[in-house]
Amino acid sequence: MNYHGGHRRKHYRGGDDYDNDRRKEMYETPEQKLRKSIINLGEVDPVQELPRLAKEIYEQASLSIPAVSEGFRIGVTEQPFKVPFYAALLRLLHDPPPDASEEAATGGSTTLGKQVLEDYWKAFQAFLDKLAWREIRLCIHFFAHLTMARLVSPQSMFELLKSFTAVLEEFSASHGRAMKAALCAAEGLMMAGPIFKQENDTDASEIINAIAAYTDSVVGSKVLVQPIARLDAEAPVIEHADELLDSALAALRIFKTDDFSQTADSFPQPYLELPEYTGSLFDLPSVLVPPEVIELDGLTTDSGEDAQIKKEEWPQYYVQLFDNDITPDPTTPVGYAIRSSILDLIDIFEVNRKECARLLLEFPKWTLPGTFKPRPGAPPQEPLAGKDWQLESTVIEVILGSVFLIPESAHKPVYYFALITELCKLSPTTVGPAVGKSIRKLYSLLADGLDVDLSRRLAEWFAVHMSNFGFQWVWKEWLPDVSLSIRHPKRIFMRRAIEFEIRLSYYDRILKTLPEPMQDPNASLMPEEAPGPDYDYDDPTRPYHDAAQSVLNLLRGRAKAEDVIGHLDSLKNTISETAEGDVHVDTVLRSVAMQSLLHIGSRSFSHFLNAIERYLPMLRHLTSSSIPGGVGIAIPEARYDILNAVSAFWKRSRHMVVIVFDKLMQYQIVDPTDVVSWAFIYGGSSDASIGKVSFDAFQWDVLKGALDKANGRVMIARRKVTALRKEEDDNAARAKASDSATMEVDAEGKQANVIPAAESPALTTALKAFTTLTREQKAALSRTLDGFVGYLVAEDKPNPHARKVITENAWHNRANWDEIEWETWETWCWFRHFSRMYSPYLRNYVNTLAEASLSKVGPASDPAVGLFKKTWNIATGQE
Repeated sequence: MNYHGGHRRKHYRGGDDYDNDRRKEMYETPEQKLRKSIINLGEVDPVQELPRLAKEIYEQASLSIPAVSEGFRIGVTEQPFKVPFYAALLRLLHDPPPDASEEAATGGSTTLGKQVLEDYWKAFQAFLDKLAWREIRLCIHFFAHLTMARLVSPQSMFELLKSFTAVLEEFSASHGRAMKAALCAAEGLMMAGPIFKQENDTDASEIINAIAAYTDSVVGSKVLVQPIARLDAEAPVIEHADELLDSALAALRIFKTDDFSQTADSFPQPYLELPEYTGSLFDLPSVLVPPEVIELDGLTTDSGEDAQIKKEEWPQYYVQLFDNDITPDPTTPVGYAIRSSILDLIDIFEVNRKECARLLLEFPKWTLPGTFKPRPGAPPQEPLAGKDWQLESTVIEVILGSVFLIPESAHKPVYYFALITELCKLSPTTVGPAVGKSIRKLYSLLADGLDVDLSRRLAEWFAVHMSNFGFQWVWKEWLPDVSLSIRHPKRIFMRRAIEFEIRLSYYDRILKTLPEPMQDPNASLMPEEAPGPDYDYDDPTRPYHDAAQSVLNLLRGRAKAEDVIGHLDSLKNTISETAEGDVHVDTVLRSVAMQSLLHIGSRSFSHFLNAIERYLPMLRHLTSSSIPGGVGIAIPEARYDILNAVSAFWKRSRHMVVIVFDKLMQYQIVDPTDVVSWAFIYGGSSDASIGKVSFDAFQWDVLKGALDKANGRVMIARRKVTALRKEEDDNAARAKASDSATMEVDAEGKQANVIPAAESPALTTALKAFTTLTREQKAALSRTLDGFVGYLVAEDKPNPHARKVITENAWHNRANWDEIEWETWETWCWFRHFSRMYSPYLRNYVNTLAEASLSKVGPASDPAVGLFKKTWNIATGQE
């Protein structure tokens, strides 16, 4: 046992501070102790603790009903796996205390449980007013269990659920709002269904039909977010994945078919073991789900409507990795209940991954006995309804399903990666095999059309996970795949995973982990050299070495930017004398200057930033066309030369290219549109007859950085304009109020001193900046769409491969695809990802973008054009 931690803490923080902290921890108020006891229900055995905790609450309830209610609220919304037991606890609180009078015992006074429930309803109403959807849904779980415990009237509970299905009929309700409301109604019905079946005035079909009608209306949007990308069919069969709302609907239909008899096999119901409550039932007040808060700032889109950028919410598909005899099928009642509970736990405990991992491994404690296989050394249990699932495989499947949501996960992927690592550390012998099987399953799905962005995330997770466990992997299993086409998804995955591993470790170390056939340069898996800078002018035998060394010496000596610019101008004649062929002097000069600057900054990130900031005037000079007696005007060719120089210098560390591009955009040396154009013009492979045809993950990283920069600038400018307008309006209102109150001051003269909001210099400047940045954003989006049109469906240079890879026969024969066909398929998938990722921005400029880009596509009879327009229409909400 370690006895030194406290002394070290006392030594470093000071004795007084430490003693004060200890006293604060020791002296809790009675209300705090009571609330803590409620929250900590079930630390050992929840069923056995219920009577003791109910007695404790009775003894101290006179202190504060709100404290008891708050304990329930925190427990229900932050520990949802305990909800059935909180319902049982509240059921006990509806019984009179042991020392109650005869009048109280016979129902002559309001029970403690009912007082707590009344106070709890106020908290639920507060959640509803704020549209805190997770808390709302978990409260509905609580009310549903209370309905089963005969504490809440079934009719009022049914009406509460119907109030959420009413959201599904709202005009233009967002998918996110509708999905959350539907899940509230669906899950509440799953838990309280047996009671509704007994009531004449409640018909579960009413809720089920409302949810089904909504899911049928969003079939089109599901096409773009399926984890297995299929481009060859109008409505492909979804394999290896299930959509969240569709799973809930499927489970509900099974519940309904079996007259909700499976509720008892899906959710713990400890309250049913208690005597039935015979007192008056609590009627849940009727509610109206508040509308979404839409903040319009008066800035308009190209269609004349008020601008509003809101993250688009899509249907949620979860990848299935294991057979139904290993993990529960989420389209069945018990399978849906288990996955929903695990998802809630992962979401709530995002702030503490270690605690989340512990609770996940203890999850069987809160499920019905026999749901999961017993842990090694635990007493055997009778499987639940013939099911005996593996806990670790179930947990890993749900976590990875969350990681691979499209277009992006709810939390940062690194949280899920770290959570899996914590699980492996807590139980390596049971979690490790589940992780290995998951990797192998996902790897096998690469050839079946796993979405390209999911493939990228898989490579990231694989590399991070390997880095936490010594980079140990059985690479020999994948040796046969080295013979596949170099652009086959499996080859791309291996190459990318190795690249990520090298970033997290060292080149030589990763090389040693690979079998010899994979180390062979002909395998094209390992880079030929370790990552690092590649200065083109380091070799004395290379052209322009002397000129580059002279520039490098000036930069090393921290010469003034003006002196470096003068020296560069003086080098033009020298370079022109030695230039070979069609080499442009200015292009060479920019390459020499940019690579020399990067060489100075290659030692560390801080060196790079210092170098960039010191020589910003030089960079602006390089990207300008000098006009005698005038000002330099930026030209696209100059900016492309700068970007090409960066790409050449960091060609062995491509992530550094993205980082440097970001800084060049930040310092406004290049614009986002320049970077977007560079990604399409200079990235990917090409075909002599049709030009550029491929788009890969590196180009996507470059493109995403540019689009995010443009969109982020517009968002900041919009907020600034909104804040200035509010400030000006407030000032005008105060001035007007002051003028009305001060009668002796000349009203007309007073008003003359008030600057209208529209004439405020600060606001005028902000509006001009917003207009400029909006134009830049629109140009970046338009250039991106132009790029994909040129790659896939351009009328002037049709791409026969773009048509070929989307046919059903071609997909079935994909084992025979060559490099160009796999590249084209990947490009199609990145276009899909761009469309769904930036859907909110595309919708704001749908008319402008369509006129500028879609007019360049080929004939409508071309299947590739049809697919391109279909994808565009879904992303922009037109289909």
